Amino acid sequence: MDSTIADGLIQYLMLVALLTFHEFGHAWTAMKCGDDTARLQGRVSLNPVVHIDPIGTVLLPLLMIFMPGAGRFLIGWAKPVPVNPYNLNKPKRDDILVTMAGPAMNLILAVGLVALARVGILVNSGQMIDFCVQAAGLSLVLCFFNLIPVPPLDGSHVMRVVTGMSHETYANFARFGFIIIIVLLQIPPVRAALAFVTYGTLDVLLRIFGVV
Repeated sequence: MDSTIADGLIQYLMLVALLTFHEFGHAWTAMKCGDDTARLQGRVSLNPVVHIDPIGTVLLPLLMIFMPGAGRFLIGWAKPVPVNPYNLNKPKRDDILVTMAGPAMNLILAVGLVALARVGILVNSGQMIDFCVQAAGLSLVLCFFNLIPVPPLDGSHVMRVVTGMSHETYANFARFGFIIIIVLLQIPPVRAALAFVTYGTLDVLLRIFGVV
């Protein structure tokens, strides 16, 4: 197998694992805030199968791996966790908490992975260091990518709550979300901004943990 494709497939497996933790964060937080909808649908789980979205978890990431010239800027999303805001203890506050739990989980994972990279230095394992740093970078990409205020990304849910947008208006907006995301990712300044915050944050973490 071509080494570039092999590297892409390794990144894809990382992506699926990171998306699984991301959605688990949403579902677990919703449960803790009083809404059992996700739990009853089996979404408070680290089983990747229950979180897979055909477009965001399969089609888009694999296209980015196999399409010539697509590069290795790998992103994606999983099936949104169902949340009934009427079941939340404090609907407006908890809605934002549940929404931000996914990106927060990716940030926590990035910190943990960089810490493991430091362990890799201590045991003199270059392979462990490379793997952990690469996974941490991808986790941060997912963290900041999901903050973009376009459905189905998490940033759009925060925008809806903060602006008081009705669920009906949001649903109409969401119909075009996938197209808007694809267009945005073709705009160089958008990609540059995402890369800047992602790898700037990664650099800070590497410096904190002394990973060279």
